[in-house]
Amino acid sequence: MAKHQLLLDDFYDPSFILIAIHSRLEDYRLAYMLNKYLGVSLSRLRQDLDYNYLDASFAIYQWEDTERQDVWNLIANVCKKEEASLQSSGTLFQQGATNILKTYYLLPEFKKVDYFIKVTSDDASIDGDDLVGELNAIPQIVASYVIEPERIKTKNNLIF
Repeated sequence: MAKHQLLLDDFYDPSFILIAIHSRLEDYRLAYMLNKYLGVSLSRLRQDLDYNYLDASFAIYQWEDTERQDVWNLIANVCKKEEASLQSSGTLFQQGATNILKTYYLLPEFKKVDYFIKVTSDDASIDGDDLVGELNAIPQIVASYVIEPERIKTKNNLIF
């Protein structure tokens, strides 16, 4: 009897553009700059993007372009959480709990990236290279570039 195998990659729909952004701005300031320079209206969602298996949450901003039927998302790639250290102080009584700062990444293969812009569109109405040119014209953005979907190992983290 023949076996029929289904691969998860068969169901992957590359109907989005993913752009990496390098900037030291806070997420709300970057969203303001994008709104100002690109003419979009990104606003923060009530709930952050929460991944239980990562034990982290990431700031997310969204704008739905009703004219073009596009959805824009600005997502932070880095989440820093302070956690209690599991190291023993070597004494019977705890003198002072030490906390460590743990860093989690939305897409761990892109650890140097600060933010991502994901533009979901049914038709290819947005050119990624044009958008990168507009982003690089913003003084507070150090660099931005399009990420090819084939380079993304953790595509499931981009489903929201």
